[in-house]
Amino acid sequence: MNRKVEKIARSITGVVSAWEEVECVALGEHSEADVLDPHFALVIDVYLRGAPPSAQKRHAAFASVVGQPGAFETSKTQSKDRFFIDGLPLRVEYKSVAMIDDVLARSDGLDSTLVWVFKNSGTYMFYRLQNSRVLFAKSDWIKLMRKKLTSLPDAFWKGLRDAFTAKMEHYLADLGAASFGDDGYFYEVSLAGFIRYAAAVLFMANRRLEPSHRSVSAQLAELKRLPDNFIGRWETLLRFDSGISGAQKYEVAELIARSVLTLE
Repeated sequence: MNRKVEKIARSITGVVSAWEEVECVALGEHSEADVLDPHFALVIDVYLRGAPPSAQKRHAAFASVVGQPGAFETSKTQSKDRFFIDGLPLRVEYKSVAMIDDVLARSDGLDSTLVWVFKNSGTYMFYRLQNSRVLFAKSDWIKLMRKKLTSLPDAFWKGLRDAFTAKMEHYLADLGAASFGDDGYFYEVSLAGFIRYAAAVLFMANRRLEPSHRSVSAQLAELKRLPDNFIGRWETLLRFDSGISGAQKYEVAELIARSVLTLE
């Protein structure tokens, strides 16, 4: 990791770890990327047992250790701060330990088929919990959570696979209608939805948590169980080549959907 990024991350961690409510602080995996990468952002996840200090107090605390944050803004729900330090974009995200405990307890028990929490958002929340680099831990909480994530029950994966399959089929139907119409917006939304959920089904079929959107294609190619000819069709679907018509892309999407549905 870039020395400057490491120093800033450690400074922010030193501030937030002193808050009584903080259980764990973790660094997002994309923070390890080259700072010249256009997608780079220093992302710090703060897991709390309670609410964070006010936005004003957080702003002042960050300023005390890394200098005045540039363009500081916080979400209305107080769940995320965005700002710049020395030209680097930072995101500090606040996550509820109680919520994660509750969802994991449901996933591992009699409620493991209740997948409404993930139907639209996916499992990226758990992916981050599993793969981020821990900078501070007050207890063994994150170790216990990560252990649970390695042994999620069959019902969890099947329930999510079924839910994502239904979403994939819904967007495929919309894509079919849009490809023969003249509504560019409806077509693009339908295509994006189909791509999003076709990938999600495959991650669930492989019992893999979903990464961030920017990493989906790369990690899809690494999955052990994929339909025959999937990668070639997937790349065709993602092409911006104007020589491929909307109707042709719909035909490719149909082939992908059929192969995904028949994957054992």
